[in-house]
Amino acid sequence: MDAPRTPTPPPSAAPPAASRRTLLTVTAASAGALALTACGAESGGGGGETPDPGVATGEDLAALEDVPIGEPTFARTGGGGEAFLFRSDETTVTAFGTACTHQGCALQPAGVELRCPCHGSVFDAATGEVVTGPALEPLPTVRVKIEGDRIVAE
Repeated sequence: MDAPRTPTPPPSAAPPAASRRTLLTVTAASAGALALTACGAESGGGGGETPDPGVATGEDLAALEDVPIGEPTFARTGGGGEAFLFRSDETTVTAFGTACTHQGCALQPAGVELRCPCHGSVFDAATGEVVTGPALEPLPTVRVKIEGDRIVAE
């Protein structure tokens, strides 16, 4: 006489439930891949596409009196070009592109610096030089001059 057998449950069509560890690992890997995609694989930490400021020779940027000494001032031309102007004294004006050289994000003035809100790069508003990365390249220079009481592109 055979011993009674315990019935075997029928095979389930559903796969076994994922463990909490597996779920967290997959979620973290997906988030990491998304972050890398958002940062742009082509940049390698610097040197991403920086838009040309688009300021043409002879374009009027601002009245001299509208650019305070020691503060970066945003300017947009009638043709759509953009630049940050900086007066270090009564007769000296410099100008730079408005996009970070790391990934092209719009810079924001902060005291005597221009800061990138995307990845934290900081530029000297008077020279366009990188103060803090991840940007590696300085801001593109926009050549300007003072004509009477106006600042114009050279």
